[in-house]
Amino acid sequence: MSPTERSELLFEAMIVPNRSMSRRGWYWLILGLLGAMGFTALRFSLIGAWPVVVFAVLEMGLFLTLCLLHVRSTRQMELLLLTPSSLRVIQIDPKGQRSERQLQPGWLNVILEERAGRVPALVLSSHGQHAEIARALGEAAKRELAAALEQAIHTLRNPTFDNPQLRDA
Repeated sequence: MSPTERSELLFEAMIVPNRSMSRRGWYWLILGLLGAMGFTALRFSLIGAWPVVVFAVLEMGLFLTLCLLHVRSTRQMELLLLTPSSLRVIQIDPKGQRSERQLQPGWLNVILEERAGRVPALVLSSHGQHAEIARALGEAAKRELAAALEQAIHTLRNPTFDNPQLRDA
């Protein structure tokens, strides 16, 4: 983003899934649980229950695969940038691939689609283009983001002008 675009920025939101632990914490957790599973499998093999080792190895492989998939998903994020000329929606998926959309803010609608028994979908619509955003957020956070984005768009569409001649003397 150029410095002029940065100075024109009216609204910015970075949306990332809630992560309760850092990557380093995940690695320590994985090592600790794999060590505990390995120690248990070793104890059972020493008392002659060697089939337990086979299932313990399968269990460790499944656990490791699921944890690594979870850690890999920390790359996922969305970035909303509102300027007077466009709303840029930059999305990065868990694989690290980036996609970007630009919507015109003059025609932009922020829609919360209510779904029975589920978190509502937050959809941006402009000139027939639709983009669902903030899939990682909960209901309260989506409602808060929708209200903040609607307020920023309202401020953009309805600027206030300071006319010194109209001020009270």
